[in-house]
Amino acid sequence: MDMVTLIVIIAVAAVAIIGGGIAGLVTTTRRRKGRTLPPQAETDVITRPEAPTVEETAEPETVPSEPSAPVIEKPESTASRLVRLRQRLAGSNALGRGLLNLLSTDRLDEGTWEAIEDLLLTADIGVAPTQELVEGLRTRLRVEGGKASPKAALREELVKLVDPEMDRRLQVRGADGAPGVVLMVGVNGTGKTTTTGKLARILVSEDHKVVLGAADTFRAAAAEQLTTWGERVGVEVVRGPEGTDPASVAFDSVKEGLDKGVDTVIVDTAGRLQNKAGLMDELGKVKRVIEKQTPVTEVLLVLDATTGQNGLIQARVFSEAVAVTGIVLTKLDGSAKGGIVVAVQRELGVPVKLVGLGEGPDDLTPFTPEAFVDALLG
Repeated sequence: MDMVTLIVIIAVAAVAIIGGGIAGLVTTTRRRKGRTLPPQAETDVITRPEAPTVEETAEPETVPSEPSAPVIEKPESTASRLVRLRQRLAGSNALGRGLLNLLSTDRLDEGTWEAIEDLLLTADIGVAPTQELVEGLRTRLRVEGGKASPKAALREELVKLVDPEMDRRLQVRGADGAPGVVLMVGVNGTGKTTTTGKLARILVSEDHKVVLGAADTFRAAAAEQLTTWGERVGVEVVRGPEGTDPASVAFDSVKEGLDKGVDTVIVDTAGRLQNKAGLMDELGKVKRVIEKQTPVTEVLLVLDATTGQNGLIQARVFSEAVAVTGIVLTKLDGSAKGGIVVAVQRELGVPVKLVGLGEGPDDLTPFTPEAFVDALLG
């Protein structure tokens, strides 16, 4: 019996030892798969799905978005500009009202005619045109007597003075399919770069394809300013680093226009001081370099209408440096005297082709003598 008991004890011990070895093998296997965990946690590890790989947890690659294109504006039509700008000039200019008040007096004596002459002279019309206008009015009113309408007589004489026979068309197309080349010249402060941008808007409104050349390389803000004008109407601007040779930029601008087959290339030049002979020579160089590729069809001199006689001095000097074909008068609003239109045409023998009356992007319009005189007279 003792022997049987001993055998049973030995068997139980053997089973315990073998079970412990198996348990040790299971535990060891789990540790190779992961860290030692409490019994409950081990159960969780066995039933939990495998962790996602690095590729699965990585966020989707973000593709950088393209920069939004600038909003292209639709410039105002020429017809609409004429109506709006006539209204503005009529409401602000005192020349026509002053003349009508004097001519409407009961008696036109010598004192009245002297006052009319003084008013015309202070309006920058000039001595010779003033004498012509006064003589024409005196003759007309004397011949027609009481039947004459002072306003009708004044209108007719003023239109004659402004000269409706001058060709005011802008030459913005070249010959044989080449682009027209418009060279913008003028001293700093006249609004030349702004006028260049505004002229581009007029041409775009008439369905012209345009390239702008930022050849004012001495003024850091000029190229940026012109680029902004171009972006607003979808027009390409050719520019170079600050200090680049202006003639080089002008050449590249015209070449781009030829390559792209555009209708017009407008080149903005640096503001030239009329007493700087070297700078004026450089302006001539810009024109010569351009014409190695195609002729310059238009040279527009931008003048500030409020400068009066100083504007005439500028006009003379520029005309000697480069053949000016047309005048652009800016700031022809209430602060301008109006007579500069007549004086500058007489001085250069070239027409005023464009006028600007404000700071808005479409405050530039082709000039017509009749509309101008009607606006003056209200």
